[in-house]
Amino acid sequence: MQPEKAEKGKSFKQRLVLKSSLAKETLSEFLGTFIMIVLGCGSVAQATLSRGRFGGIITINVGFSMAVAMAIYVTGGVSGGHVNPAVSFAMCLFGRMKWFKLPFYVGAQFLGAFAGAATLFGIYYDGLMSFAGGKLLIVGENATAHIFATYPAPYLSLANAFADQVSPWLNFSLSRWWPTTILLMIVFAIFDSRNLGAPRGLEPIVIGLLIIVISSSLGLNSGCAMNPARDLSPRLFTALAGWGFEVFRAGNNFWWIPVVGPLVGAVIGGLIYVLVIEIHHPEPDSVFKAEQSEDKPEKYELSVIM
Repeated sequence: MQPEKAEKGKSFKQRLVLKSSLAKETLSEFLGTFIMIVLGCGSVAQATLSRGRFGGIITINVGFSMAVAMAIYVTGGVSGGHVNPAVSFAMCLFGRMKWFKLPFYVGAQFLGAFAGAATLFGIYYDGLMSFAGGKLLIVGENATAHIFATYPAPYLSLANAFADQVSPWLNFSLSRWWPTTILLMIVFAIFDSRNLGAPRGLEPIVIGLLIIVISSSLGLNSGCAMNPARDLSPRLFTALAGWGFEVFRAGNNFWWIPVVGPLVGAVIGGLIYVLVIEIHHPEPDSVFKAEQSEDKPEKYELSVIM
C-alpha cells in the first residue's frame, strides 16, 4: 500500500521524469538536432524565399552557426550536444563515449533532423508554393531543394567533392581542408582540459564561431556539409514532400558524399589532434614532480641563507 500511496503522491512533473539516463540523452539529441535544422535551414529558407531581401550568404552562415550553438546550449548538459552522427562516432572511436550509446544518438539525430525539416516545410509552406508557381524544383534559379540539403556546384566532380569533404590528402590539388576534419580537430581542442580550451559555458559560442569560419572559407564547392543527419534526413523529407527522388540522383548521385565524407573526416580530425597535440601533453604526475624539483633548490638556498 505504501508504494501505491507514494505513486499517487507524485506530482505530474515527477511522473514525466525519465529514469533512464540513456533515454534522457536520446531525447536530448533529438531535440537538439530538431532545433538546429529548424533554425539553420530556416536561415537558408528566409534568404531564398525572399530572393535575398531578408538574408544572404552572411545571414545563412551566421544563422546556421548560431543554430548549432543554441542547440548545444539546450542539450549540452544532458547528452553533450553532439547533434551530429560524425561527432558521436568520433567520440566513441576515441574513447569519449561508450559504443552502445551510438545507435541511440545517431537514430535520435536522424529523426530530429527529419522532424525539423518537416516543421520548417510547414512554417514556409505558402512561401514555397508561391516561390516557383507551385513547383518544387531541385535545380535552376527557382530551386528550393537546397534549403533542406546541400548540392554540389555545377563544376564539381564526384572525386573532387569527396576530397573536398574529407581531407587535403585525398584532394589532388591539395587546395582544401575538409570541413569536418577541421571541425573535430578544434572541438577536441576546445574540450581538452590540458589545452587552453574555452571558458566554461562559452563552449557552444566558440563552436558557433568555428562553424562561421569554416562556412565562410570552405563552403563554395558543396555547401560545407559537416553533418550526415543534417543532410540525409532533410533530403529524404524533400523526396517525400514533393521534390521527388531526383534529390538523390542530382549532382551525379552526390547524396552519399555528405553522409560518408563527414564520418571519414571526423576520424581524420580526431586522429590528427590526438597524435599531434593530445598525446604530447605532460602527464599530471610528471608536472607535479617537475614543480617539486624546481622548488627544492629555492628551499635549499633559503635554508642556507637562514
